[in-house]
Amino acid sequence: MTENAPSGLRIDAGGDQFAVSGERPRLSWLPLNGAEGYELAADIDGIEQPIATATTHRLTAWPWRDLASGEQVRWRVRTPGTAWSDEHVFESGLFDQDWTAQWISPADPGHGTYGKRPGHLFRREVAIADEVVAARLYSTALGVYEAFVNGQRVGSAELSPGTTSYDKTLYAQAADVTDALRAGDNLLELIVTDGWYLGQIGAFHAPAAWRGEDVAVRAELHLELADGSTEVVRTDGDWTSWSSTIVRAGLMDGQATDLTVEPQLLGPVRVGVVSAAPVSWSPAPPVRRVGERAPQKLTRLGSGAWIADFGQNASGWTRLTNLGPRGVRTVIEHGEHLDPAGDLDMSHLDSEREGDGLVVLDQRDEVVSAGETGAVFEPRHTVHGYQYARITRENAPLTADDVRMIVVNTDLTPTGSFRCSDDDLNRLHEVAAWSFLGNAVDIPTDCPQRERLGWTGDYQVFASTAVRLFDVHGFTRKWLQSVRDDQLDDGRIANFSPDGRQVKHHPDLQIAQMTGSAGWGDAAVHVPWVLYEAYGDRDELAANWDTMTRWVEWALETARTRRHPSRVQRSAEPLPHEEFLWDGSFHWGEWCEPKLRTPEGELIDPVADNPMAWFVEDKGEIGTAFLYRSVSELAGIAQVLGRTADADRYDELARRVLDAWRTEFLRPDGRTVKDTQAAYVRALTFGLIPDELRAASASRLVDLVRAAGTHLGTGFLSTADLLPILAATGHADLAYELLFQRTSPSWLGMLDRGATTIWEDWDGVDENGAAHESLNHYSKGAVVRFLHTHLLGLDQAPGSVAWESFVLRPVPGGGVTWADGSYTTPQGTIEASWSIKDGHIVVTGRVPAATTGTVVLPDGTTVPVGTGGFRVSGSL
Repeated sequence: MTENAPSGLRIDAGGDQFAVSGERPRLSWLPLNGAEGYELAADIDGIEQPIATATTHRLTAWPWRDLASGEQVRWRVRTPGTAWSDEHVFESGLFDQDWTAQWISPADPGHGTYGKRPGHLFRREVAIADEVVAARLYSTALGVYEAFVNGQRVGSAELSPGTTSYDKTLYAQAADVTDALRAGDNLLELIVTDGWYLGQIGAFHAPAAWRGEDVAVRAELHLELADGSTEVVRTDGDWTSWSSTIVRAGLMDGQATDLTVEPQLLGPVRVGVVSAAPVSWSPAPPVRRVGERAPQKLTRLGSGAWIADFGQNASGWTRLTNLGPRGVRTVIEHGEHLDPAGDLDMSHLDSEREGDGLVVLDQRDEVVSAGETGAVFEPRHTVHGYQYARITRENAPLTADDVRMIVVNTDLTPTGSFRCSDDDLNRLHEVAAWSFLGNAVDIPTDCPQRERLGWTGDYQVFASTAVRLFDVHGFTRKWLQSVRDDQLDDGRIANFSPDGRQVKHHPDLQIAQMTGSAGWGDAAVHVPWVLYEAYGDRDELAANWDTMTRWVEWALETARTRRHPSRVQRSAEPLPHEEFLWDGSFHWGEWCEPKLRTPEGELIDPVADNPMAWFVEDKGEIGTAFLYRSVSELAGIAQVLGRTADADRYDELARRVLDAWRTEFLRPDGRTVKDTQAAYVRALTFGLIPDELRAASASRLVDLVRAAGTHLGTGFLSTADLLPILAATGHADLAYELLFQRTSPSWLGMLDRGATTIWEDWDGVDENGAAHESLNHYSKGAVVRFLHTHLLGLDQAPGSVAWESFVLRPVPGGGVTWADGSYTTPQGTIEASWSIKDGHIVVTGRVPAATTGTVVLPDGTTVPVGTGGFRVSGSL
């Protein structure tokens, strides 16, 4: 690194071996103190560009000519008159208009259940006349694919090209394959399976509803030879179609590989039998193999099968070596839980409903050995959510050295660290991070086993925590593209994106009637706003503006024109304020509140117990609250974008919605009509309670928590805000009591029952050891944001964007005597720690360049801090 020069150069793009951009990437670097401007230099394919200037270090607009396909860029930055930074190198992708390759599909598409069909192999032999100086492979697929050059796998990305709303968005991958090629004969191979494109969707394994019945691949190999010539090898009718050793592959159900199979020529490929969206380039890092875990225990059951316990619930697959003699079949089944006898139990992940019967989740991989020494089975066309693997084979031994869990998820860079004097809280933080990563396989999913859907509500709840744990900027931008792609014509937001059910084209589906819920669709507004606050991404607000406004306008129109039956009963004509009550359409509601119990102690599921009562319940309090937040945030977004008239209009609409909520749902004494923990948490957090009633409302929340035996009673939508709002209203002691609560429902109660990821149900494993629902559902893990913002005390200052200013305000409690953490922001890394001894607190840390901070001690002492290290002390 060049001393006293900017560092951390990057662009807003994804890529595997190197960053791959579009035509006008945005440039970022870490700032320097006192810099009033920057100079930028670049060469594009060896041609120097004019020196450009920039006033900001963050997401700077591309200052040179539009990039053409396949260009290499070397750029650097400095403050005028000082040393240049080190170079950052990236390449532009092959843009859609420049692709000349054709889509090719297998000679025989194969039949059977989608997501369980065989892998298809495509081959092309290529004679290269001279030494290869440079070679780039550009490739994509409708399905999941791998590319090989002379038997060498290309790149480190997994499950490419990832999941998108395929009717509108399809990403390609670029790789440097120079070292894999040689003068003379070369073999190019592509293997593709159903993947997300033709796989199964959700808990009931519905077939994906994208286009057609064929998988397909498209690829171009661009060569530069030593004699100065260039050549392009592309997918076309010269490729051949072959069978493969993958005899079955599905992302949900697993992969079966028969290594005794010799691929057979099936004939020429079929050309152009599919249509696809234009090719583009992902802003997100790729899915990769990010870790490897040996079994903590390998146990032989009475049946002869082995149970491998990897000690951690995660997403990935099992790699197996020592496959045994030729013909030995090994079956590997994956799950999250063991029954009392120590055998694998996946029954809690099965799904049942009228019309579908029982749908069994079957995460099963199989391999038939060819008897070759050193052979390895690694099923890279599936992915599982699991902690345990049941391995069954006959006539072949198995040792722990033969088995590994390969952890697979989007390769997100950690940004936030936390630790403290309490090991349980450290473990909770770790468990929440594992849970999110397990649900970050290309998109933010609800769970990595049963459904695997990008539910909008889950990420709406967790996004503000995600940005504190990992760099999710590109990952989230990629997902928001699918949210935009899936929006219905009337403005509703699909429940999950990418929406493989294609609700926007199938209004007859049951899920279509349950689309447009508060707290779910509001992700279209809230998540871009979180990105703006965390990363300063104004352009992402602009990219989502149309989607946000269409959603909010649909909700406002629905509030104006539709009424809940209870209000129709109350008065035939709507009362004046009802124009702004969002109560007459479907809402999921608070969702997953702690379950009540029967007199016999059995848990009661209110949805399953009386689905019609749940469906028609008045959820207007929740709908109207979220309408207020979204309209308010939209007003703020309009202000940022310079849309003054829109800002004024949405400000006024927010005021009207707020008045309506207070008229309908708030009593004069500060109590809400619903009078639940969730109602008070939401109302206090969203600013629905007038200042003069906040103390009374907070006091009532405290009473309800105490009445529940000092247990939380909040559900999906409000649990993340429970502890912060208690602390903000003067009840930090109670917040810590809840945090340290060990009986159900509680976070530490999950850990006491063996959780290694956050559960969907508070009683995911009940007192009898039986499992219920998913054991990896990250949303409740949003509690760890409290550890950062309150226990450690590090938060962005009000009004700050991209952490230009922060507040360090420790809120000690629960007997914790010290805390330590850091956060890597667009400005650089903030370090913070505090410790208590003899009634005094010492706060230390480090501030990055061009950043200001304020330390606020528990006794109210306020000390401004600037770049460099600091130490502040005072009494408690």
